[in-house]
Amino acid sequence: MRRLEVAPNQIRWISDELATEEPLELRLVAGNEHRTIAVTLRTPGNDFELAAGFLFGEGVIQRRSEIKRIAYCVEEGQEQRYNIVSVELRSQALPRLPTLERHFFTTSACGLCGKASIESLSARGLSPVSGDSTVSAKVLRELPEKLRKAQQLFDLTGGLHAAALFDLEGNLIALREDIGRHNAMDKLVGWALLEGKLPLAPCIVVVSGRASFELVQKALAAGIPIFASVSAPSNLAVDLAASFGMTLAGFLRGERFNVYAHPERILLV
Repeated sequence: MRRLEVAPNQIRWISDELATEEPLELRLVAGNEHRTIAVTLRTPGNDFELAAGFLFGEGVIQRRSEIKRIAYCVEEGQEQRYNIVSVELRSQALPRLPTLERHFFTTSACGLCGKASIESLSARGLSPVSGDSTVSAKVLRELPEKLRKAQQLFDLTGGLHAAALFDLEGNLIALREDIGRHNAMDKLVGWALLEGKLPLAPCIVVVSGRASFELVQKALAAGIPIFASVSAPSNLAVDLAASFGMTLAGFLRGERFNVYAHPERILLV
């Protein structure tokens, strides 16, 4: 598109790239049953990972083998719809879970409405992260810049969030971008699920925005022991990380950062 740039002593028309935002409807199919379970506004791309990561993070599925097929919707007499993704399960009936008792609507701003409490996550079967994974403070400080340099779509648009997975030495494993923070995390977790890489026990996840309850929950479901963000965490995110043994760092900028839960995994000297 073209936009008018207004600056001191200069006004000009220039070409620009904008982040794409389109709705995606997620449908769940099992046997003869089907149901729409979410509508999200996302950046097109890695849609199957987004669907798988969403279902896994919400506890609808527990493992990759429960998914029979993921496909864009094709209805009789109509062209394929790239804004509708159907996930077919191997079971003969839809799971009877609280997350399927209402119609979700998610946006790039708020994530899922009506999130479960910390207590209900324990009841769902999520376990505290374990293991003796550690990362040096030096490596942790370098991760935001590595994330930023790997954001190809951000370079074009300046308007996308990212979630990136690193090993304990600071090497980039995978990165996903989206206009929504929660979608970026779902795409990352969905990639790991579909590739058979869960749990992500010896890894670090870094997000480009703040650390919300929803993002920490999704990382927890994937078994990630260390969560870092370039901005602030919410109080509920801190409580969740503390309750489930996850190391949570925030305001990761330059030489400084804060640790809000389980600092024992960060080697400070």
